[in-house]
Amino acid sequence: MRTLILILIILIVAAIAAVATGFVNINQIRGARAPDISATTNGVTAKGGQAPAFDVETGSVKVGAKDATVKVPSVEVQAPQNRAAPVTNNAQ
Repeated sequence: MRTLILILIILIVAAIAAVATGFVNINQIRGARAPDISATTNGVTAKGGQAPAFDVETGSVKVGAKDATVKVPSVEVQAPQNRAAPVTNNAQ
């Protein structure tokens, strides 16, 4: 259950970030209209109504590859010429 809640929180934060940065642009192009409801002795009926319509524009991400030349430094390791005894420090 905690995992599901965590996933939902992450999705909501990602959606807010996408809208806030302009990656997703949402515009309402048609408003909503409630249905006409009539109640009779036979029951309740609903007629008409309209769902809202939205125009959603999303950004695009282009992924590609290209050749590049990168200078890599060379490393030379040389062994020491004379091996002296290592210095030890016995102070505590």
